[in-house]
Amino acid sequence: MDILKSLGHPEEMYNLLKFKMGGCHTVMPKLHYESMSESLRTCYGYLNQTSRSFAAVIQALDGELRHAVCIFYLVLRALDTVEDDMSIPLDKKVLMLHNFNSYLFQPDWRFSESQEKDRQVLEDFPTISLEFQNLGKDYQDVISDICHRMGVGMAEFLEKKVVSMQEWDKYCHYVAGLVGIGLSRLFSASQLEDPEVGRDTELANSMGLFLQKTNIIRDYLEDQKEGREFWPREAWSQFTARLCDFAQPQQLDSALCCLNLLVTDALRHVPDVLTYLSRLRNQSVFNFCAIPQVMAIATLSACYNNPLVFQGVVKIRKGQAVTLMMEATNMVAVCAIISQYNQEIVQKVSPTDPSREKTLKILALIHKQSLSWEPLSPDRQLSPVYLSAALLLAALSWRYLSTATGQSANVNDVQGH
Repeated sequence: MDILKSLGHPEEMYNLLKFKMGGCHTVMPKLHYESMSESLRTCYGYLNQTSRSFAAVIQALDGELRHAVCIFYLVLRALDTVEDDMSIPLDKKVLMLHNFNSYLFQPDWRFSESQEKDRQVLEDFPTISLEFQNLGKDYQDVISDICHRMGVGMAEFLEKKVVSMQEWDKYCHYVAGLVGIGLSRLFSASQLEDPEVGRDTELANSMGLFLQKTNIIRDYLEDQKEGREFWPREAWSQFTARLCDFAQPQQLDSALCCLNLLVTDALRHVPDVLTYLSRLRNQSVFNFCAIPQVMAIATLSACYNNPLVFQGVVKIRKGQAVTLMMEATNMVAVCAIISQYNQEIVQKVSPTDPSREKTLKILALIHKQSLSWEPLSPDRQLSPVYLSAALLLAALSWRYLSTATGQSANVNDVQGH
């Protein structure tokens, strides 16, 4: 049971209780579907079906930006579904990926031959393209451009493995960096954020790369079972002849060395993440961007030097995730969170790890940048008595509240792709 994992963490117990009693609406307000057109309601239905995690944070965005990001997500989900579908012949798939953005301007285009679980976004693509046409031209231009660039990049890697660290960056750029760039341009187009946010593609790209690399690192075993390999050969070939061998107990020392090398590479994006977040002015946009980033560094801390990466999927506790969601609402809090996990990784660095010097160097840089913001003031800390009372109350009444409130926000999904 998820709550049991947080029993030794009173603040997590308090936040779990608070979240169940309605605190979730502070960061994820309820959306009113009554005022929407039928086609837009259908789009939000697809959003909730394909990813409850993204649905939650997207629906918390302000104004028309919310609809633009919803359609952006569904278009890219449809594109990704084509890429993932192994039943589509390669030549046909390449053509579809290259031309996918043109389907946004073809009202009747749909694809009914997919075998993927999210095939409804392809089968009912006319509903999505209709709502795309209802967006402002600035939004349309961003979505169409990113869709085209991502499709071309996906086609490039269909028959190409990730070999060098540079190619790892390139692959992550295509599947996630472009998402960060597109979102940033949408933020600026909405006028909720300054034009600079949309123009600085380097920072936006780093936002996406940090998340994608975290997912790739965490999902080693799951990808191996599915016959996929995203860890770059340049990294793992230093320690083994075959990437799949890391799952063997006798290869654990080598596996951990490679794992730590990749975590170190992912951490080099954190300074850009902090700079990017510091430029945001709209609260809903800040929450939307900050929550996944603090989840990512918490996940990297959990993965670093952890043998469990090669035995299953490492996930942060539900109470931990809820606490991060409720606290990561300003730069002071985000820097405090990142400093906390930064220090956790420092304490795990082995004196014999081959990447030790590089790891400690990037951690020192992150620590220095985090100090640019004042630490949380004492009056914002919860007293031990209050936390203990919350712990007792939560332990006694959790099951009752779960039923009585009917608020079953799926927090674990926030940690997913």
